[in-house]
Amino acid sequence: MEITKKSSSLSCPSKKSASLNDDPTIRKEISKGTFLCLGFVILLAVYFGSKMGVGVMFSVIMKTAHDLLLNTAFYIMGVAVIAGALSSVFSEFGVTALINKLISPIMRPIFKLPGAAALGAVTEYFSDNPAIVPIAQDPAYAKYFKKFEWATMVNFGTTFGMGIIMTGGIMGIASGKYATSVLIGTICAIIGGVFSVRILMRFTKKLFGTEEEVTQEYLSSEIADVKPGYRKTREGTPFQRGLNATFDGGKAGVQLGLSIIPGILIFCTFVMMLTNGPSIVDGKEVYLGVAYEGVGLLPWIGEKLSFLLVPLFGFDNPEVLSLPLTSLGAAGASIAGAKTLADAGLLTSHDMTVYFAIGYCWAGFLSTHASISDSLGMREITTKAMLSHLIGGVIAGVIANYLHTFIFTVLI
Repeated sequence: MEITKKSSSLSCPSKKSASLNDDPTIRKEISKGTFLCLGFVILLAVYFGSKMGVGVMFSVIMKTAHDLLLNTAFYIMGVAVIAGALSSVFSEFGVTALINKLISPIMRPIFKLPGAAALGAVTEYFSDNPAIVPIAQDPAYAKYFKKFEWATMVNFGTTFGMGIIMTGGIMGIASGKYATSVLIGTICAIIGGVFSVRILMRFTKKLFGTEEEVTQEYLSSEIADVKPGYRKTREGTPFQRGLNATFDGGKAGVQLGLSIIPGILIFCTFVMMLTNGPSIVDGKEVYLGVAYEGVGLLPWIGEKLSFLLVPLFGFDNPEVLSLPLTSLGAAGASIAGAKTLADAGLLTSHDMTVYFAIGYCWAGFLSTHASISDSLGMREITTKAMLSHLIGGVIAGVIANYLHTFIFTVLI
């Protein structure tokens, strides 16, 4: 007996050690990743510090993050509250179900998504990218999707996000001179979004399979168990139901607004510092340490890759290359750049069409994709979603280039 006990006690540590080795989340306290992380942070600090000055660098980081919190994060929270309330009311009174019935013949062959996805597209067009989250997390909306389809909401929402903002911004330049560019660009951006969603769906099918449902852990409220063809509603009169649905959807929007703040402040600050340049004072470039200053790395990369980008997109002026690159991180900032180039006479109808297609499709996804994926509980697809949407934007630009050329050289 003693020998048996002793041998069993000796075997326990080896089992425990084996279990630790099998756990991929258990690592040595100091590993290769420790030095890689430290080296990456030091490299960034040295690069930005050498360009801007260390003091200015920290000032820009803090002021940019502060401005993003006040003017972007809270704005998105407001949009999310309205979008969540609208989605909840639509679900409560069967509008979502009606849209699913009417649009499903179109949405399924184009995006390979249920017709209810049209509600997300419409809502996103009138708001910002993260507005898809409260809609996707609504059980009455999510019930139409399999999990592999629902996961693509990251890219689907971004395809239509910022629509009204992009359209209004460009239409306001030169009294609507670029209206045709907006129309053609919108069509091409949606085509790029189709590629983006379908590419991502190939990955989510492998990851989740084709039969797995969207479970409770991903949603903002409990899933109602009802028969097909029926829906669960709240108790009370129609007015009470509408009021409660509005408040419940709004609360979900508040939770979204809080959850995306880290992603906005961290990623958008970084991207903006890579995109923007120094301030201009009396015609000279000067770092003042104010919000949204940067080192202009992304536009510089665009100039170096002009030998590849110009044949693909056909830009008449190399300066335009900075616009789609800027839209990677901030679509609004790219609109301001487009106005500047248009006022200087450097932006043709063709270039505006190509830029709008890419910019609308991308819609600053580098600064929102991570936070949207995190809010949906889909961190594992973040990199794949970014890559597929990057490809979708490029496809949108290439199609816009040749479609505009065909229309205005062959048909007109």
